[in-house]
Amino acid sequence: MGLLDGKVVFITGGGRGQGRAHAVVSAKEGADIVFIDTTQPFATVPYAHTTAEDMAETVRLVEEQDRRVLSIEADVRDQAALDDAVAQGLAQFGQIDCLVANAGIWTLGPVAEMTREQWQEMIDINLTGVWQSVKAVVPHMIERQSGSIVLTSSVNGLEGGAFYSHYAAAKFGVVGLMKSIALELGPQGIRANTVNPGTILSGMTDNQQGYDMMAGHAGGTRDDLLAAGRTFGVLKGSGFMPPEVIANAAVFLNSAMASNVTGITLPVDSGHLAMAGINMDPK
Repeated sequence: MGLLDGKVVFITGGGRGQGRAHAVVSAKEGADIVFIDTTQPFATVPYAHTTAEDMAETVRLVEEQDRRVLSIEADVRDQAALDDAVAQGLAQFGQIDCLVANAGIWTLGPVAEMTREQWQEMIDINLTGVWQSVKAVVPHMIERQSGSIVLTSSVNGLEGGAFYSHYAAAKFGVVGLMKSIALELGPQGIRANTVNPGTILSGMTDNQQGYDMMAGHAGGTRDDLLAAGRTFGVLKGSGFMPPEVIANAAVFLNSAMASNVTGITLPVDSGHLAMAGINMDPK
C-alpha cells in the first residue's frame, strides 16, 4: 500500500530535477501523474532549459512504477494553458487530488543592477505562476470538497538572500499565498502548505552560475559548489541534497498522514534555519 494510492497528482515543472522527483516519488507511492513543463528558454535564465527528451524521461520513469502519466507542454505564466492542462487531466483520470506547484527559476543579480526584465520574469514564474496553478485546480477541488496543495517555497521564503532579492521576494510571497489560501479553502476541505527546500542539487544550482556564487568569484567549479554546500546545514553529512528529499516531504503533506496539517511551512534544510549564522565578510 502506498501513501498516495488512488490519488492523482498535478505537478508543475515536472520535466526534470525537483519536479521529476515529485512525479517519480508520488508514483512510487501509488499516484497517477499529470505534469506540465515548458521546453521554451527563459529570457533571463543562464542555465539550460527543459527539453522534450527530459519530459519523455519523466514519463518513462513514472511508467516504470506501473502508474499512468500525462505529460503536457505548458508554461505556468499562461493561465489558459494551465486551465487546459487541468481539463486534460480530468478528462483522462477523472479527478485531481493534489497539486505540487514546483515550477521555478533561480537567477542572480545585485539589487542596484538588476534589470526590470530579471525582476519581472522571476515574479511571473515563481509567484504569479504558482497563483495561476492554484487557480487552475481549485474549482475542481472545491466541487469535490477535498484536495491538497503543496507550494514550493524555499528557505529563502523564510530568510533573505544576498544577490537574489527577486527570488527571495517571490518565495516569501509563496508563503503568504499559502497561508491565505489555507484560511480561505480550509472550509472547503482543501489543505495548503509549503515545502521550503534548503540546498538541492539539480539543474537550477548545478551550473556555472551556482559555481561562481558559491566560490565568490567568476570561474568557480562544481567542487566549490559542493564544498560550500557542506557549510549550509547542521546535520552530520550536510551538503547539497538530492531532489527526492523534497518529494518525500510533499508526499507526506499530500497523504492522509497529514490530514489535519494545513497552513504550515515545512523546511527541509538539514537544520540550516536552526543555525544562528555568522558574518563571513565582516567590515
